Amino acid sequence: MLLTVCVNGARNPEDHPALVADPAIVAADAARAIAAGAGEVHVHAKRPGGRDSLRAEDVARWLDAFRAALPGVRIGLTTGAWAAGSPEERLAQVRSWEALPDLVSVNWHEEGADELADLLLERGVEVEAGLWSPAAARAWARSPLAPGCHRALVELPDLPAGEIRPAAEAVLVELAAAPRRPPVLLHGEERSTWTATLLALEMGLGTRIGLEDTLTLPDGTRAASNAELVERCLDFLGIDPSDMPS
Repeated sequence: MLLTVCVNGARNPEDHPALVADPAIVAADAARAIAAGAGEVHVHAKRPGGRDSLRAEDVARWLDAFRAALPGVRIGLTTGAWAAGSPEERLAQVRSWEALPDLVSVNWHEEGADELADLLLERGVEVEAGLWSPAAARAWARSPLAPGCHRALVELPDLPAGEIRPAAEAVLVELAAAPRRPPVLLHGEERSTWTATLLALEMGLGTRIGLEDTLTLPDGTRAASNAELVERCLDFLGIDPSDMPS
C-alpha cells in the first residue's frame, strides 16, 4: 500500500506550528514522515509569506530543500488553479519551471487541465489526475491524455462518515470507463480523512495523510507533525511500518 505524506497544502502558517513558510523546516518534517513509513511526498510550494505559488523561483526553492532532505524520494507538487491568476498564467508559470518535480497533481475540474497536463507530460513530469467528483472523473476518462497519466487521485471532501463510501464509489465507477484503469490513490479531507484511509485499505488502493488533509489524529487530538500523522495512520490501519514499500 502506497502512503503519501501531504505536508502542507493550501493551509496558512498560522493554522499550525509545523506549517511554516521555510521549506527546510517542512522538508525536515517530511523526512521524518518518510522514515516513519510514508513512501513519497506531496507538497505545495509557497511564497515567502506562506501563500501557494507556482512561480519558478518558489518552486525551485522548495524542490531544492526537499531534494536535499529527501534524496531518492519522489516529490510531487500541486498545480492548483488558486496558486495562479488564470489558466494562461498558470501555463506560463509551469512552462518557466527549470526545477522539475517527479510528479504533479492536475485537478481535472479546473479550466485548462488538459492543456496543463499535456505540457507537463511533454516535459517528462508524471501527472496524477485530481478527481474531486464523478463529473471530473468522467471528463478525465474521456480525455486523450488519460492513458498517459501516472494515476488517479480520488479526493473526497469534508463529509459525514455515512457519505464517504458512496462518494468514493461514485467516482470510481466512472474510472471503469477509462481506456486504461490507472493506479488509484484515495484520500479524504477533514472529517473524511481517517475513514477514507480505512476505505482505501479495504479497496486495495493507495492513500495519503498529512497536515494538508487533517490537523487531528484519529482520536480528535491535535497532531504535532506530519511524522506523527504517518505513524498514527499506519497504527490506525494495522500496518507494520517495515511492511511499507520504500
